[in-house]
Parts: sequence; structure tokens; C-alpha cells
Amino acid sequence: MRITKAEATPTRPANADYFTGTVWQEPVITTPQGPPVSALRVHFAPGGRTNWHTHPAGQTLHVLSGTGLVQTRGEPARQIAPGDTVWIPPGEEHWHGARADRAMVHFAMQAVVDGSGAYWLEPVSEAEYAAAGA
Repeated sequence: MRITKAEATPTRPANADYFTGTVWQEPVITTPQGPPVSALRVHFAPGGRTNWHTHPAGQTLHVLSGTGLVQTRGEPARQIAPGDTVWIPPGEEHWHGARADRAMVHFAMQAVVDGSGAYWLEPVSEAEYAAAGA
């Protein structure tokens, strides 16, 4: 058993190559044994969002606070709120983040395949974000 104390895991800014706006991440775990799984708590300021991306083994999001959006490419965006859990299948192009007027925090979990938990694509354009009902 290993316990990681909260103070040992600092909050860090999300990589600006993959996110728009102000986004912070708190790594929860990357499993040291067994199938590699990565989990993060992600804080999106209003307007903060991911780029379009996919996950080789899918992703689970669980909303902790605020109001956000999630969208699969080619489908309407959907609003997510505290307590909602989203499963995104492997290879599905999508983005997620906060609404323009509300912050959002979610817990993100994904398996790591061949060293990567995500494959990053282009940013969500301002037009796409506005059309999503942000």
C-alpha cells in the first residue's frame, strides 16, 4: 500500500499546447504496477477547455463542481454538472471544458497505452465553442 499525501502533489498549469484558457491539473495517480492508468483532477476557469483529442483506451470523466460541456465531433455539445459521469470510447474525437460563464472541475481517468493516455488534435475554435452553447 502507498499513500500519497495531498501536499506532495502540487497543482500545475495544464500544457498550453493542449488547452485553451486557464486550466489547472492535479495529478492523482499513474499506477506503478498493473495496467497503467492515469487520473487527474482538472480545474477549468470559465472558457477553459481541452483541444480536440482521443484516448487509445477511452476516458471516464466525473464532474466534481461547476458546469461544463463535452462534445463528440459531429454531434451537439452536452452540458455536464456535478455528479455526472461521462464515458468516452476509445478513438472518439471529443473535447471538454467549462462553459464561458462558469468554472468546472472534473476527475479524468484513462488507461495509458504505449506510453500515451491521449492523442492531441487541433484546438476547439472560438466558433465551435460558441456553437456548443458555451
